[in-house]
Amino acid sequence: MSFTIYPAIDMRAGKCVRLEQGDFNKETIYGDSPFDVAKEFYEAGASWIHMVDLDGAKEGSKQNAEHVLRVAEELGSRVQIGGGIRTEEDVRFYLDRGVDRVIIGSLAVRNPQKTKELLSKYGERIVIGLDARDGYVSTEGWLESSEVTAVDLGRELAQAGAKTFIYTDIAKDGMLEGPNVKEIVRLAEETKVDVIASGGIKGLEDLNELKKYQTEHVIGSIVGKALYANRFTLREALEVEED
Repeated sequence: MSFTIYPAIDMRAGKCVRLEQGDFNKETIYGDSPFDVAKEFYEAGASWIHMVDLDGAKEGSKQNAEHVLRVAEELGSRVQIGGGIRTEEDVRFYLDRGVDRVIIGSLAVRNPQKTKELLSKYGERIVIGLDARDGYVSTEGWLESSEVTAVDLGRELAQAGAKTFIYTDIAKDGMLEGPNVKEIVRLAEETKVDVIASGGIKGLEDLNELKKYQTEHVIGSIVGKALYANRFTLREALEVEED
């Protein structure tokens, strides 16, 4: 089983940004063009690019789709997109236009039955985003907390055919303090479903630590703030894939 690095592009108002712990008031702008950033990632060797429509997550509808589609159409990397995907029409919009996978987060909590229907219909092209605060899933761009734990929802959707989860510990996201390895591994063990780690990566040592669990369904990591803060280069991160 391989371990994959997913460089992240979070979009707000058409720009490439990073937030701290999902706080829209703690934003740093890293580029005026998501496409240009994606092109840099592609040229560095990224096989996947992880894109998030922050405006979409907050508003509940697609807001930065044109940037996603341009990356999917013009670059050779595969693309997965999350943020503001609430209906089957949203799913089809992206999948029919060259995007490889869509990430469902809030919908999975609000409407598990619809999510199960989408999993049945689109299979591995649906990724479930489990964004947790103190173990409980948050929704609407992390602005609202639910009463559902990430592990419980993960178990339910695993039984419905989910093939991949992205687990984000919101408290870690954008803080460069290291990922919540314990909960990432726990989700993988409890569900027996592939998990991509997200949030808190501060250095290559974190990626190497996560890679130790690749035979236990931890199949990759999203990297964002650490790249933009020059903690390591994408080429260095991609070497972890190959080791």
